[in-house]
Amino acid sequence: MQRNLDELMSGLAPVFARIEPRLQAAKYVRAVMSDLPKRNGWTIAEWVGDASPDATQRLLNRASWDTLGAMNVVRRFAVAPLDAAARPGSLSVGALDESGQEKKGVATAGVKRQHMGCAGGIDNGINIVYLAYVRASAGHTLIAARQWIPAEQISDPVTALTTGLPLDLAFATKGELAIGLLRDAFRDGVRLDFVAGDEVYGACTKLRAFLEEHAQAYVLRIRATFTLTLAAGTFLTCEQAVARHCKQKRKWTIRSAGDGSKGERTYAWAWIATASPVHYLLIRKHRTTGELAFHYCFVPDGQPATLPRLVSAAGLRWPVEGTERVQLSLSHSK
Repeated sequence: MQRNLDELMSGLAPVFARIEPRLQAAKYVRAVMSDLPKRNGWTIAEWVGDASPDATQRLLNRASWDTLGAMNVVRRFAVAPLDAAARPGSLSVGALDESGQEKKGVATAGVKRQHMGCAGGIDNGINIVYLAYVRASAGHTLIAARQWIPAEQISDPVTALTTGLPLDLAFATKGELAIGLLRDAFRDGVRLDFVAGDEVYGACTKLRAFLEEHAQAYVLRIRATFTLTLAAGTFLTCEQAVARHCKQKRKWTIRSAGDGSKGERTYAWAWIATASPVHYLLIRKHRTTGELAFHYCFVPDGQPATLPRLVSAAGLRWPVEGTERVQLSLSHSK
């Protein structure tokens, strides 16, 4: 662990303007990487040997350092060992998802009453969009994050000022935030076989267009009402397409989507070609309830488009839902 920490902090050194915050950052990272059962200002201060949380709070709230530069270093540091440990030919997936954090009061940027899975419904908190790097047979790690800020807070100058929002901040949907995360990852040389995400991202036409412009394959969840263009210019929703083209039992194949928290996840799968030679509808059916889930898939020319490959990519999205609960250690609010 010490060797890994030394390597990480050596890479982070250029992002700090002064040595004092760099040294404090090393102490903070050691605490975050430790087995502390509960992490807050006081427990971290005690673990690193500080008399109070003041030094770490100065680091996170007021110190001058390059936040995005630090994220680039952390991203490369996290991805490299997964690539080295992966079996040859194993898929790499960029998994998009968002997660809420409960907050008290109204002073935090982006805080409002909204739906949050962590709270089991509507509660006061913030939402953050995450990108995880998932490498089959090797593991997964968070590599990027952006906080979603409601439009009304950006347009209200009083709220923007009191919560410290940048003056030039423009509103972005969660799908548009995902584009920024992926753009940063691509610039860092992160290579992805597929990008995966839930309906929030499958519904974002800008995100799908961005990925297709970059010849980046994707498997994105979509709603049952999503309209497809099939052969001969037929327009059908996902539900209608399944009812018309997947009636026969032979259209379905039983495949595992990987291991979950309760063991192997096995479903019935089918796929339907669209009028576009590079787009497909992937359908997952629960073997007991018959519940359907739909994925809109893009596979550029020259890349293998097979049902097993799409199923594997869809299954590799799940790890991010657990990983996102562990917050990115090097977050900084200017």
